[in-house]
Amino acid sequence: MYRPLIALLTLIISLSVSADDGCFPDDVLPENMFPVLEFVTNKGNIEVELNRNRAPATVNNFLRYVLDGHYENTIFHRVIAEFVVQGGGYTPEFVEKPVREPVLNESGNGLPNRSGSIAMARYNDPHSATSQFFFNMNNNESLNPNPRSWGYTVFGDVIGGFEVLEQIAAVETGYSAGLDAPDVPLEPIVLQEVRVKE
Repeated sequence: MYRPLIALLTLIISLSVSADDGCFPDDVLPENMFPVLEFVTNKGNIEVELNRNRAPATVNNFLRYVLDGHYENTIFHRVIAEFVVQGGGYTPEFVEKPVREPVLNESGNGLPNRSGSIAMARYNDPHSATSQFFFNMNNNESLNPNPRSWGYTVFGDVIGGFEVLEQIAAVETGYSAGLDAPDVPLEPIVLQEVRVKE
């Protein structure tokens, strides 16, 4: 019911934002509308299919980080059972990795934050997503857009290795002085690399 309104708002904002702001990354692997990526972790591998058709700016942004090796030897730094597994921003030593300009929020694309989907993490500013992402471990309807607020952009789905995510979601977590944050795995969950499969 509200999707056309959100899509219209996205269009209006996209027309008012310059490409120089980093919101519209150049096409990456443009011949492949649904790239498949392999996330190699110290708990096992996860396969994800991205949806360039619904989230073109987000997919291009993510692929740029992948091809640059940004995600090599990073950690899943926020793990909340039955909610999310988040990573893409820190080394095992809790050093924050440098990022590019933020990407346009595409949460009005019709893809919900359902269990097994991958979405972009961000700050309160709806257009502040850079490299961090999360896997939804539940149907997180509160993260979807509504007439009063932007949501979190979903840009793909897990197509293999969801059991690995379930193992990660079940690890013991606690407060980390290194991040000054709760919900950090007590034993590092390392994302060794992300590679394009096809």
